[in-house]
Amino acid sequence: MKITVVGAGAVGATCADNIARKELADELVLLDIKEGIAEGKTLDMFQTASLLGFDTKLVGSTNDYSKTANSDVVVITSGLPRKPGMTREELIGVNAGIVKSVVENILKFSKNPIIVIISNPMDTMTYLAKSVAELDKHRIIGMGGTLDSARFKCYLAKAMDVSINDIHGTVIGGHGDTTMIPLKRLATYNGVPVSQFLSTETLDKVAADTMVGGATLTGLLGTSAWYAPGAAGAALVEAIVRDEKKIMSCCVSLDGEYGQSDICLGVPVVLGKNGWEKIVDYQLTEDEQAAFNKSADAVRNMNSVLSTLSL
Repeated sequence: MKITVVGAGAVGATCADNIARKELADELVLLDIKEGIAEGKTLDMFQTASLLGFDTKLVGSTNDYSKTANSDVVVITSGLPRKPGMTREELIGVNAGIVKSVVENILKFSKNPIIVIISNPMDTMTYLAKSVAELDKHRIIGMGGTLDSARFKCYLAKAMDVSINDIHGTVIGGHGDTTMIPLKRLATYNGVPVSQFLSTETLDKVAADTMVGGATLTGLLGTSAWYAPGAAGAALVEAIVRDEKKIMSCCVSLDGEYGQSDICLGVPVVLGKNGWEKIVDYQLTEDEQAAFNKSADAVRNMNSVLSTLSL
């Protein structure tokens, strides 16, 4: 198993660190465009190996895609991070060119990888990657819903003052401050609906906090978050390489599912060794479906910007 992470910034390095610690790959390549960054971070990681008890081969590369040859899974985190006050959507002009170039370079050396997109705006970058890669659609996956669902569970656990590991919750729709949809109706505490423990007002606040979870951290940190996004990327990769058949919310290509087509959007999918294997129908209520359709309209509008760019 060979895994490549493109982009050695905070998110990419954190994702790579989690992958290495879990020994998900025999060889892990970290690549960045900035001289020495990937080499330095992989060396730093390797110096933790004897302390943490992992034995993954780590390779750092400055823009040498030949070192990524024959990768089974590629995680793309490249692009500018958000700054305070900046929406994910505002990144599209710059990051679209970066992601397109990365996908093209990866495919020069790896013929049939599974590609995981973390770069923002994630839904549009996943749609772009699918268009550029011309791989089977099941091998192109956006990470956003996995992260958003983790944030939803975080806020639920804090509101209820219980173990986060007993909380189950899913966020679908676009990976944006106004487009994600925390499914409050389906959130549970060890199988019991959380609505039995939280008031409607509190549950609504949890959902609202989830939707601006990324912006909240950007405001506090002065840049995008990295621990949770990196861990979410690694968790998604783990489900794939270990063929876990886990249901996770991911951005995937829809062809009529949930009433949408020609779009990549967050829905619950089963993950395994071939990428996302099937979409799970959560049988949305009328209100949930209306919110999903509205989210799709917003993402589709953002995708239309791609046709105006010189890519």
